Amino acid sequence: MRTATFGPTRAAVSIVGQGTWNLEQTNEKDAVAALQAGITAGMTHIDTAELYGDGRAEQIVGRAIAGRRDKVFVVSKVLPSNASYRGTLEACERSLRHLGTDHLDVYLLHWRGSFPLAETFRAFEELEAAGKIKAYGVSNFDVGDLEEALEITGKDRIACNQVLYHLGERSIEHTVIPWCREHGVAVVAYSPFGSGRFPSATSAGAKVLARIAADRGVSAYQAALAFLIKQSEAFAIPKAARIEHARDNAAAAELELDAAEMNALDAAFPAKRRRGLAMI
Repeated sequence: MRTATFGPTRAAVSIVGQGTWNLEQTNEKDAVAALQAGITAGMTHIDTAELYGDGRAEQIVGRAIAGRRDKVFVVSKVLPSNASYRGTLEACERSLRHLGTDHLDVYLLHWRGSFPLAETFRAFEELEAAGKIKAYGVSNFDVGDLEEALEITGKDRIACNQVLYHLGERSIEHTVIPWCREHGVAVVAYSPFGSGRFPSATSAGAKVLARIAADRGVSAYQAALAFLIKQSEAFAIPKAARIEHARDNAAAAELELDAAEMNALDAAFPAKRRRGLAMI
């Protein structure tokens, strides 16, 4: 599995990791097996959140990483409604209990809410000083939010920005990705398969994708994932509820599309500009 440095953390993190949104809707035994298969295949970056299944997803991750905590890079997120100074400290403790660990590798604010960023970041700093998190970052932040966060935290404090990114939603390539690249902030792509909005098999773009996938002997999902991580240089966290899907996602990290294939997909799924940041 290819790795890259995760923003200012200096940690070498798998380019393709494992998301867990809605994983609690899967049979728990199957979900744990899929996560463990992904870890074995090199997808040691595991992302979760207190929001997912009201903590159930964190508990599933906890089962999957039991006995192998030193081999994984675990990220969780605090809900904006809990992101006061005190609320952030308490939310982190809950997540640690659910995960069965004494620390998170990165802790994120899930999206902006009503509490001042300075209050949330003060809690993050305290958690880091206490060894309960190794780094912190944000999720669903547009450039204006990132600028405000940088002004509060200073340089090299924001580990990552986790944002929506898939073939049908590439608008972050215009502003968010360049900003993060300039400031050394890792970009993490969530829902890289569109969360139920993967290109329809009858669409013109899907036909281009299918042709490239067939030529390479891979699935359309693998070709799409390979395109996104190469195009953006972002980390990606697709969810897999079955062992075979986890292994397919891991294999996509090793798929190197050539310039002609990249150009064809770029034209088939253009990076449109939009006002505001897309979220799910």
